[in-house]
Amino acid sequence: MAFPLLLAAFILVPIIEITVLIKVGSVIGIASTIVVVIFTAILGAYLVRQQGFATLQSVQKEMNEGRVPALQMAEGIALLFAGALLLTPGFVTDGVGFALLTPPIRRAIIAWVSQQGMFKAQTVYSSTTVYSTGQEPNREPGSAGAIEGEFSERD
Repeated sequence: MAFPLLLAAFILVPIIEITVLIKVGSVIGIASTIVVVIFTAILGAYLVRQQGFATLQSVQKEMNEGRVPALQMAEGIALLFAGALLLTPGFVTDGVGFALLTPPIRRAIIAWVSQQGMFKAQTVYSSTTVYSTGQEPNREPGSAGAIEGEFSERD
């Protein structure tokens, strides 16, 4: 299913972009069209870089707090796509790229993609699985974060 969709995108997107570039060029002129395309690429690269660093800081914060930064990682991937689209000459790809730079739109797209089940994730912790009994760990005062507990291996 993904291959025909990608093939159609690789054929249709350039045709649409060339058509729009010709139409815009005939209205505002070739030089103005080139200036606008270059300006949107520079502006897009700047915004992607800025939001990318913010997302990286958010990933580090989540990891330092012991949480999995799944949303931030998905946003990083979306920002990567936005950067690629903004560096591609054309107005349609720029529109989609700038839409991905808008956090509410980006998060809505991420939510939609995750609901569609387009990506599967698997986490592997180790070859030994620890099953919790649901009881709180026994902590002794002054143990400096050491947790006493029991575990068993199951095949």
